[in-house]
Amino acid sequence: MGENILFYLPAVPLGTALLAFGIRSRRMVEVVHLAGISSVALLSLLLVQDVLRGQTLLALDGMLYADGLTALLVLIIGVVGFLDGFYSIGYLRHDLAQGEVDARGVCAYYGFYHLLLLTMVLAAISNNIAIMWAAVEATTLGSAFLVGFYKHKTAAEAAWKYVLICSVGLAFALYGTILTYSNAFAVVQDAHRAMLWTELVGIARGLDPQVMKLAFVFILIGYGAKVGLVPMHTWLPDTYSEAPSPVSALLSGVLMKCVLFGILRYYAIALQAVGKEFPQTLLLIFGLLSVGVAAFFILVQNDIKRKLAYSSVEHVGIIATGLGAGGPLGILAALFHVINHSLTKSLLFCTVGNVARKYGTRDAQKIRGMLKVAPFTGFMFMAGLLAVVGAPPFSIFVSEFMTLAAGLQAGYFWPMILFLVLLVVVFVAFIILISDTVLGFPPEDLPRGDAGWLCLLPLGVLFVLMAGLGIYVPAPLNQLLQGAVSVVLGGK
Repeated sequence: MGENILFYLPAVPLGTALLAFGIRSRRMVEVVHLAGISSVALLSLLLVQDVLRGQTLLALDGMLYADGLTALLVLIIGVVGFLDGFYSIGYLRHDLAQGEVDARGVCAYYGFYHLLLLTMVLAAISNNIAIMWAAVEATTLGSAFLVGFYKHKTAAEAAWKYVLICSVGLAFALYGTILTYSNAFAVVQDAHRAMLWTELVGIARGLDPQVMKLAFVFILIGYGAKVGLVPMHTWLPDTYSEAPSPVSALLSGVLMKCVLFGILRYYAIALQAVGKEFPQTLLLIFGLLSVGVAAFFILVQNDIKRKLAYSSVEHVGIIATGLGAGGPLGILAALFHVINHSLTKSLLFCTVGNVARKYGTRDAQKIRGMLKVAPFTGFMFMAGLLAVVGAPPFSIFVSEFMTLAAGLQAGYFWPMILFLVLLVVVFVAFIILISDTVLGFPPEDLPRGDAGWLCLLPLGVLFVLMAGLGIYVPAPLNQLLQGAVSVVLGGK
């Protein structure tokens, strides 16, 4: 299929979104939605296959591009986007049955879901740094409706806060983009080439180091605000807790990774333009700060979704810490953690959707005996929490261990001791949550029984992937990860 995939990947979610907005039948829009997410998942696997065969895809005079790093992100968008989208079907049917939303609202939900997929795909395959920035900005607008989907006062406030803070943050990323472009234009004297990431990374050693340092700071603050790095994270707990559960899963599992990959693209340029010390030190500071602040907020939250939201801040901090440790091992740890966190957090947010429906609350103080009330959901919730704190044999244990090893290998002894202590704080917080909610005796008047199969099947698949990657990494995925590491370190 070759470079045509770069056209099909954005075309499919765009077409699906337009169809969904025009449909008024719940049954019909579900068929269109399922066909859309299945097609994106299939195309993502085909793109990965092409990249693994050694192909580098280019289209539209170099403006669309796919290398190992792109393929890794597109794989996450395709697979996790499919599973979260599948879970949405059962979740919205329940909302429709309860009268919380009408058929028109369901169609609009699926329309915006695919618009968000479209913007994330564009961010992933853009070789033009201006288009990449515009695509990331568009993800904010595309997802704001989904955040405020229930139109409650708190949901509307969370959506506005999300748009406002992320847009202000992305203004900094725009300054970084302009600085990078002007720096590159002075070297290549070609407006088109100065916009292309593949050209930028090729001429990185000839760029002005002082300008690139300033540009990287703007990029880290701007895109860092969008991924929730501390102290730019204040929108994230409100947004993740107020959004519908499958949307929270998509925001944490996929969208956050799209923006992280934007930082990675500039990290690759900065490593060659200014040396490793400056970008790595910044990422290590932001990473440890994020893990530290999130750890103590996780400990004191009662709302389960807010706990998971702060856990997302913690994990983006872990990824930044891996990049801060640097070297092939640190970058591999960060990229592997990106995959592991996507699977685990999607599982947890979807599971909380089932839990909140069953108990009518997200307050951990009021939820007891989950294993006895809804055994499958309770088991998935416990497994997800054990995975997210890095308990073996789950895959996050492997990537956190690799991060720690990379930090020690780089000579960051005391920062890694601090990192380990903070992880222990998070471990204690979630073990308490398991003890309080999963075990014990449930309320006597609460009916027993799990959610329907549409809300359980995606959890089972996510669990298998999450647990399986902790034991064995398939050779094609390992090859993809190694290829992505090479892109970050060498730009190709």
